[in-house]
Amino acid sequence: MGDFNLILVIVAAVVCVIVFCFNIYLLVSYQHPDDVNQAYFPKIVVVLGLTIAGISILMLPADVANRQACRHAIYNGACNLTLPMRDLWLAIYIVDAVLVFFVIPFAMFYYEGDQDKTVGKRILSAMMWVVATAIVCGLVLGILYGLVGKVDFTVRHLSSNTSSFPSSWTDFTKSQPCIGASTNSIHQCAAYSASASSGTTWTMQTTFPEYVVALATIVGSVLFSIFGGVGIACLPLGLIFSFIRRPKAVITRSQYIKEATEIGKKARELKKAADSLHQEERSGSKGRKWRKNVKTVEKELLLLEEDMKALEEMYPQGEKAETDWALTVIGYLAKLVLGILGLVVSVLWIVHIVIYLLIDPPLSSFLNEVFVKLDNIWGLFGTVAFAFFCFYLLVAVIAGAMMLGLRLVFITIHPMKWGATLMNSFLFNVGLILLCSISVIQFCSTAFAYYAQATAAQEIFGHTLESLRGIKYLYRYNVFQIAFVVLAGLTFVFYAAFGWRKRKASGRLQLSS
Repeated sequence: MGDFNLILVIVAAVVCVIVFCFNIYLLVSYQHPDDVNQAYFPKIVVVLGLTIAGISILMLPADVANRQACRHAIYNGACNLTLPMRDLWLAIYIVDAVLVFFVIPFAMFYYEGDQDKTVGKRILSAMMWVVATAIVCGLVLGILYGLVGKVDFTVRHLSSNTSSFPSSWTDFTKSQPCIGASTNSIHQCAAYSASASSGTTWTMQTTFPEYVVALATIVGSVLFSIFGGVGIACLPLGLIFSFIRRPKAVITRSQYIKEATEIGKKARELKKAADSLHQEERSGSKGRKWRKNVKTVEKELLLLEEDMKALEEMYPQGEKAETDWALTVIGYLAKLVLGILGLVVSVLWIVHIVIYLLIDPPLSSFLNEVFVKLDNIWGLFGTVAFAFFCFYLLVAVIAGAMMLGLRLVFITIHPMKWGATLMNSFLFNVGLILLCSISVIQFCSTAFAYYAQATAAQEIFGHTLESLRGIKYLYRYNVFQIAFVVLAGLTFVFYAAFGWRKRKASGRLQLSS
């Protein structure tokens, strides 16, 4: 037993190191050339945030493995030698909340501050915004915790008279399973036959860390139900339709020159608009119209870069033109394969949610049984499959956020591009990932309640969160799960009707006058 626990600790430490190193690689690969050898504080925040998000997603499988470590304990106290998962959960999510609501906003305010100001003034300006946010959040959390920071557990109040213990077990029969002779006028086991009307509510004050996690989960659940519902459909279908819209053959040189000339005209127009906005910024006229025009320029620039990339794919140049075209074809084939596999996983997720969470009583435990059977083959199989489904859900949330942010202008555009991602975009996406990761874990602990039973995560995100006063009805009536499935269905319909079409040209740049 002790050896198993030691192996679990070693595996957890190795995974943390691997996640940390992988996040450094992502930062180096995605960062913009303008941020090389500078903006070290935002980079530290990015790596720390991505590491916390990755570890939090992988902690639920670790929680399950930690539970299994003492499942067959043969001596009292064996489970005390396992990882303190409850304390680890609370610590990881308190750090998550601090990063999302304080550290990342400070890093973004500092990074996006006026470059003409001194470092001290930029730090002071960012600190003022963060302090104001901290005061507001602290007051809201304190008031809510004092007023409604309680959990209401529904229990049955049972009571019974006392009676001397019988001298023989023969006194117990099927018709008389309780203590006391059948001739007694008063039944001595009233608690055994208590009616359902004996139910009552047991109220207790929750801990402040658990309450912070609960409120952060509510905020993340709103984003999760929107982004996750859209993303679980658009992620695989986007890959499949990208293959359908792929360039079928290399274009001629004359076609390339014509398209390149048109892109050049759009680029000059964008540069002229950007210069005009920069002059307005220097003059201090940064009003609502200016911010709207900045978003318009950012969106048009992103679409122009996509047009340029598509043109380069259709007309590869240089000595390795044939190799580049072959790699392009292979890349689109890989998208098709990944899209089909992702579509299977997405359908399994939707089916599991419907038959296990939305139907009462559940028709089947479905994926829970699959994980249990995989564990029976080899303990690591079920855990790995469980981790894969949880991680896929987080990737779907990210895909949905990027899709909505770009096409519906629902949020500020912060695209992640290989070798061309500024630190403010990095920070924004890391904050989104951290915020949604809490809800992903809560959702997975609910969706796989049978497989993850008796874990510390289920205690925090199941019993406590679903009994918290004021928000328990959102989980009792499956509000977030229903919104998730509805948005997933609408996105499937949308992509089936319009996703296969090629994107039309964005047209001329139109700025607000």
